[in-house]
Amino acid sequence: MSRTYKATGINLKTQALGEMDRIVTILTQEFGLIRAVAPGARKHNSTLGGRSGMFVVNELLITQGRSLDRITQAQTIKTYPGLGKDLVKLAASQYLAEIVLFQALSEHPQEELYELFNEHLQRIEVLPRNEPGAVVAHLAHGVFHLLALAGLTPQVQVCCLTQRPLIPDFTNPNWQVGFSVSTGGTVCLEAWESLRREGQRGRQTNSSPSPHPSKPGSQTIVQTIVHHQDLPVISSRLSATELVMLQHLSQPEIMQIDAATNYGWLSVEQILRQYAQYHFGRPIRSATLIDSYFAPNHHAIV
Repeated sequence: MSRTYKATGINLKTQALGEMDRIVTILTQEFGLIRAVAPGARKHNSTLGGRSGMFVVNELLITQGRSLDRITQAQTIKTYPGLGKDLVKLAASQYLAEIVLFQALSEHPQEELYELFNEHLQRIEVLPRNEPGAVVAHLAHGVFHLLALAGLTPQVQVCCLTQRPLIPDFTNPNWQVGFSVSTGGTVCLEAWESLRREGQRGRQTNSSPSPHPSKPGSQTIVQTIVHHQDLPVISSRLSATELVMLQHLSQPEIMQIDAATNYGWLSVEQILRQYAQYHFGRPIRSATLIDSYFAPNHHAIV
């Protein structure tokens, strides 16, 4: 990059600097993640005040600095005002922004990530108000697509143990499938149980007679070592409906949402949250806002 450069980016994170300035972390199409100072952004009537807010898309003129770049000019081309008017929409957007921060690179073009993030923000913003279940469904959709872009798509169509397709059984109300974060996806519980029993047998000591070289006619105990596949840890269990939701997230458009499935979307979001935190090695702090919203409002989604 030259001493002064242009970029188009969306603000992902802001923090105060001194008394009047603000540091903005920006995802740009051209150069990936940039941290730049918005000088005077916290002054009353500053031209950079609103332009340095969360989820504002700007065309920027930036000057390189020794430690931090400096925003010289900013022209706003898009905002998402609807996100700030709804607590759960704002929490979901911050949640997605954290995942973007986990995977975005600096000094590398990030056009696909930039477009995907903006697309899911727009989908969340236009949702009707007072429909938190729909927001969680679109949040899960966005998380899944971001994971896929990062090359971390969980395996949800087949069993991680057998590689056989998983077909939900709606005729059995007790039917479930497991999900193993460490293994990378869904697990057939029958196959898992079979593997568990096999492991128990493998730990037992088997003996067979063998003549002792120093004592003809005597017998010695020979331990047989049985090698078996490690038993994956089941992180969660999903119903048939929840598995269908999870499997459908790979599609460009989300499946039809109704009040009866809202609780299932919370379960799917929790699974994807655990999976993302495990593979990125960092907690999603904004997820606590989702939890705090639905704890007192649980009746709204059941």
